[in-house]
Amino acid sequence: MAARKQEKKPATRTRADSALAAAGTFHNPALLRQALTHRSWKAAGSATAAEEPDYERLEFLGDAVLGLRVSERLLQAFPESPEGELSRLRSWLVSARHLAQVARALRLGEHLRLSPGEERLGGRNRERLLANAMEAVIGAIHVDRGYAAAARFVDRRVLGTTLAELSPGQLHEFAYKSALQEWAHAHHCPPPAYRVVGSSGPEHGKTFQVELRLAGVYTGRAQGRSKKAAEQEAARAALVHLGAIAY
Repeated sequence: MAARKQEKKPATRTRADSALAAAGTFHNPALLRQALTHRSWKAAGSATAAEEPDYERLEFLGDAVLGLRVSERLLQAFPESPEGELSRLRSWLVSARHLAQVARALRLGEHLRLSPGEERLGGRNRERLLANAMEAVIGAIHVDRGYAAAARFVDRRVLGTTLAELSPGQLHEFAYKSALQEWAHAHHCPPPAYRVVGSSGPEHGKTFQVELRLAGVYTGRAQGRSKKAAEQEAARAALVHLGAIAY
């Protein structure tokens, strides 16, 4: 009896491949390579690697493109909302936490060019690094194919269905803390530090007091029905004090 010939299965695209496919075809592939190159890779690589640019300049551009597109979409989606509400929603949508979630969904970390040391430190899954790389990819698309292409990428991959799930008065669980973290990063300040300084009330209904310190910039206290709620309120008060939000 003749051996049964095994059918050859068609090639399939892996999930990791789809991360780069999401960015589209580049006229200049070097731009995408740059967007995936962390500065540690240059420092630990060969002399040739040291001459290649890292993603930081593209990240700078991508941050601006992302902020513009998210602002445009929020204005379209919420025509009656005041600036303060739109700012809070934008803070979440462009936050490192949200961008890292998007990057993980695309498995972008698998394509990053990192030094062995950064690899050992878990750089491929580090929130800030993934967020920076996402911004760099957006910047690379903008340079390569223009704002319209970058905006489509933001619409599909960063916003997706998230925008439809938001409402103007909604405060995401991480909205204020994330926004303050972003403010500190942009102004070259150390991360905000939160500390529970007291509590009151019965066990089933305690109120917690939290102190927030932003070294050299702000110190304040707030309270809430949970530690997280108190931290969010402390971050909100700090953002108001700093002029980052209206109220």
